[in-house]
Amino acid sequence: MKNRKDHLPIYGPGPVFGVVVIALTVAAMFCGNLPPLRFGYITILRIPLIAVGIILILFAIFLWVYAVIITKIDDGIRHNHLVTTGAYALVRNPIYSAILILCTGVLMIGGNVLFLILPFLYRAFLTILLKQTEEKWLRELYGEAYVEYCRMVNRCIPWFPKR
Repeated sequence: MKNRKDHLPIYGPGPVFGVVVIALTVAAMFCGNLPPLRFGYITILRIPLIAVGIILILFAIFLWVYAVIITKIDDGIRHNHLVTTGAYALVRNPIYSAILILCTGVLMIGGNVLFLILPFLYRAFLTILLKQTEEKWLRELYGEAYVEYCRMVNRCIPWFPKR
């Protein structure tokens, strides 16, 4: 059995990110109808925003299921294995990305364009949080293999790996 220091925590900074981003998204949904913020609703964009929001929410659910259930990240953490396949071949942090994408979809369905700045803030928060925690831990634990993985796969935005 490996020393406890040789393992990542099973949750990492995820709960902090999730709670903050979901709380801000819920607050935005409630605040969007306040009189000083109602001007952010642009009628002509209502249907396109809802359509894109639904697509983002469905993609977020797919990405989360792909990362947690199909790719089985918990097994990788328990067995101290750097997971770079499945959802992790598309994005280094698919669970966090799923939360970010889900909240973006909810904001789009909410329809107040003023709050569409939040996903950019969420991404900045996620980047800072990961650089200060998980990325340091993974670099120390897996060394050059993790550095190479970082060169090939985006941190937050799912995309095809660079080969």
